[in-house]
Amino acid sequence: MKRTVRRRSSAWSYFEQVGANFVRCKKCDAELKYCGGATSTMISHMAAKHHVSIPLRSAARGSWSETPPSWRAPDTEEESAFSPEREPSERRRSKRSSVWDVFVRVDEEVHCKLCDTKLKYMSSTTSMMYHIKNKHTENPQNNSVAMPTQAQVTKLVTNMIEKDMFPISVVDGDGFRELLADIVHSCNVPSADEITSSIECHYHEKAADLRMRLATVEKVALTADFWTAMPSQKYITVSCSFITEDWQGKSAVLHTHKLPSGGQLTAECVAEKLFSTTQAWTIAGKVPACVHNNKENIQLTQGVAQVTWNYVSCFATTLQLAVSDGLSEDVLQIISAAGRLVRHFSHSSQAAEALKEKQAQMCLPQHKLIRSNRARWDTVCDMFQCLLEQRWAIKAVLSDRTVTSKHEAQTLEIGDDCWQVIENFTPVLATLKWATTVISAETEVSISNIYPITFSLIQTHLVPKENDVDQVSSFKLAVQKSLRDHMKVDSSDLASNPALIASMLDPRHKHLNFLMPAGRLAAKVKLHELVSKLDASAASPKDEQLETEVTPDLSQMATARKPPSDTKNTMMLLLGDNYSSSYATDSEAQVDYYLRDIAPSLDINPLDWWRLNGPRFPKLASLAREYLCIPGVSLPSLLSDAGQSFAAMRIRLNPEHVNMMVFLNRNASI
Repeated sequence: MKRTVRRRSSAWSYFEQVGANFVRCKKCDAELKYCGGATSTMISHMAAKHHVSIPLRSAARGSWSETPPSWRAPDTEEESAFSPEREPSERRRSKRSSVWDVFVRVDEEVHCKLCDTKLKYMSSTTSMMYHIKNKHTENPQNNSVAMPTQAQVTKLVTNMIEKDMFPISVVDGDGFRELLADIVHSCNVPSADEITSSIECHYHEKAADLRMRLATVEKVALTADFWTAMPSQKYITVSCSFITEDWQGKSAVLHTHKLPSGGQLTAECVAEKLFSTTQAWTIAGKVPACVHNNKENIQLTQGVAQVTWNYVSCFATTLQLAVSDGLSEDVLQIISAAGRLVRHFSHSSQAAEALKEKQAQMCLPQHKLIRSNRARWDTVCDMFQCLLEQRWAIKAVLSDRTVTSKHEAQTLEIGDDCWQVIENFTPVLATLKWATTVISAETEVSISNIYPITFSLIQTHLVPKENDVDQVSSFKLAVQKSLRDHMKVDSSDLASNPALIASMLDPRHKHLNFLMPAGRLAAKVKLHELVSKLDASAASPKDEQLETEVTPDLSQMATARKPPSDTKNTMMLLLGDNYSSSYATDSEAQVDYYLRDIAPSLDINPLDWWRLNGPRFPKLASLAREYLCIPGVSLPSLLSDAGQSFAAMRIRLNPEHVNMMVFLNRNASI
């Protein structure tokens, strides 16, 4: 059998061998050491000194030479890189530098892809790395120069899973592993166990930080959010809200408990989950109230021995129930007809394109139609507003027989009487939506706004007007009645409701003008009662100092510097230096001074007001921390678009990791 031979490297066109261990350059007579048959030094010499580029393999493999392949030395650098005699450092040098992701070689130069800078290429990447470091430090492609380490890759993947709430098993997916392996060549794709360990470490660090913060606050309000994951697993997420020493409102998720599947949820089970959470976070004695989203049996937990806090209904859920109670059959049919119309333009590309053309012709905003969501009544308001805005463009498309058939038009067209209902109905829904938005603000005090908004809706915005159509008048009356029932506005015990007490401790609403005189008097009596119950040891140092100064030792009169005939100084000694001070020193006086003080405007943050005025009313300030930390809704952000995305993401989590994932996702900013 005939052996094939390998052709010699083209480097020998420029060199001749001198003895056994040296070669001489034919162009400059330079002598180079030659060892083991490798031609890499010759190739480098030609590139550096004579700017001649010699390919690593000049020709295709031919036949073997007379030298046996079992012991013949490699001809080229590519072969020598894998030679067992070659040093490891030399093998690493053959790896392609990452600077070539930014530069491209053109003859004897290299061109930067980012700024088209041209540099001389002398077989070294140093000048290119220097250029990237100094000229493109903010460019994303510069990150490719410094490849991340294994630890950095694991951290980045962990952050991605926490932020987007992916199941940890995503790292075992073939597509994800191929993607990461293609992007990061130098690191291994982390396994699910490595990611789980990283998430657990991050969870314990965050939990330790939160535990330290909770240890420094006076009161911590709870929220209980009940939700269901696919297919039917139920959970309760327990969160907390508190006010820091410098009067900053904060909130955090504490724990997500898995509830028993199937069967009825008992009061004892809910109470046990809430109580175990307070015990685990050592806040059992600090909880004034728990806000819940109106789930069954939550109120019954008040009879459980461990429960020492009040319960407050989520106002957004209460408003949802009131709106649902007010929607008559006629209105529901109009909502259904509007939904069919929106679906038609969503599913028909021809109708959607025609609508864009009509919008341009009529100079209308290029807005897509919005479809309502049964889980969010406020989307009905958005759908109606958009339909009213695009009404005539929609009619023009439905009347165009090249786009919409006569049968489709008859099915989709909304009658003028229905358009009249939509036009009358939208402002009422918009007002209710504004109320939900105000109560759901996470960065503002919300519980103190509940009763002022509730009475404003009942007494003003939900009162039928002469020009209201019958459906709108009926809706207003039904929602008004439902709010009265759910919020117990006519109850004789309204003054004891935490939301109303919070309104009194909010300087914007302390006058309680929305109540009748008898209701305001009952609320004032309740506030006096709460202040009197405060333990004397809880008074601030400023308060104790003032109380001491108000009742001075009368024996000091004998040693007074000025003669007793000085009436002014005598009165000061008898009544105290702080007799006319704006600082209240008595519990009843604090309440009276506070209520007589001028109320600030509605656009101020009550926590900012208490930060400045807390020293004037130290006991009331303590009560304000207790009641103003209570949120108005069970989980404010769920009512936003981002919150809806979060709600959709959390249902895909594995029950084994749901607690850690929800905790880290919701507490990312703490």
